[in-house]
Amino acid sequence: MKEWSQILKQLTWLSQMGLSLAAPLLLCLIFCSWLSSRFGIGGWIYIPGFFFGLGGSGMTAYKVYLAVMKQEKKNKRSAGAAFNEHK
Repeated sequence: MKEWSQILKQLTWLSQMGLSLAAPLLLCLIFCSWLSSRFGIGGWIYIPGFFFGLGGSGMTAYKVYLAVMKQEKKNKRSAGAAFNEHK
């Protein structure tokens, strides 16, 4: 049963990561579509919107990387035995 909870935890984390990476790009492209239809701006507006969306996704990935590395460092520090726990 413990392995099922670990699998579901990892699956949830993976789906949340996917949504967090896709959302900035989609929001920027939707905003570009609104700008294009509302103000009659040409199709060129999608190019900077695409790159800004990729930048937002990149920052999300970088923040997740930092959080994972911080957790790994914390786990590595706490894994050692104290002087009074030796067998």
